Amino acid sequence: MTTVTSATTATTTTTTGASASSSSSAISSDFDTFLKMLTTQLENQDPLNPVESTDFAVQLATFSGVEQQTLTNQLLESMTSQLGLMGMAQLAGWVGMEARVAAPVYYEGEPVTLAPNPASGADTAILIGSDSDGNEVYRQSIPVSADTIEWNGTDSAGAPLPEGSYSFKLESYNNGTLLSDDEVEAYTRIVEAQGTSDGTVLVLKGGSRVTTDDITALRETP
Repeated sequence: MTTVTSATTATTTTTTGASASSSSSAISSDFDTFLKMLTTQLENQDPLNPVESTDFAVQLATFSGVEQQTLTNQLLESMTSQLGLMGMAQLAGWVGMEARVAAPVYYEGEPVTLAPNPASGADTAILIGSDSDGNEVYRQSIPVSADTIEWNGTDSAGAPLPEGSYSFKLESYNNGTLLSDDEVEAYTRIVEAQGTSDGTVLVLKGGSRVTTDDITALRETP
């Protein structure tokens, strides 16, 4: 088959908004407390023995430092939020495309493109498909090649299977000895990009959720 366009992994900025917000709230609270204490001190100082000018200068410097720290944290929160939105905007272009990923693929009557990758040294490769309940529904020997293949939604006997989510694995053998048992990547459509506390995730047709790091290629939907 024609090789699809390889996708570079998009870098998703992970935000720490909750932590930054908590820190900013704490600093703002300390700032307000400091301001009240300074005001109370000025209102109640002894007119005959006022605060030394040097002490007052130190307090004002502290006041300025706390204020600057508060403003800096607010600026960092704003920048973090903007970077998160930038990441979502970049991934919006992926929605509607097909991603190659090792995750369950949703079959709805159209052939599914699989991308098996037999182990080095294998002389036999067995493709195994399972339904959403984990029941094996397909087992077939395939060429020992990294070329993509089309699964047309049938079981081992060639009977059509119902629509639903299916996952695939590949058993690689050499002279009858099992070399590896690996998940098989499949092409499935991206339907949504979501921002979560752990970063941006992509929702695939059928409900599987993956990160950009899980995707090895992208292609236009046929």
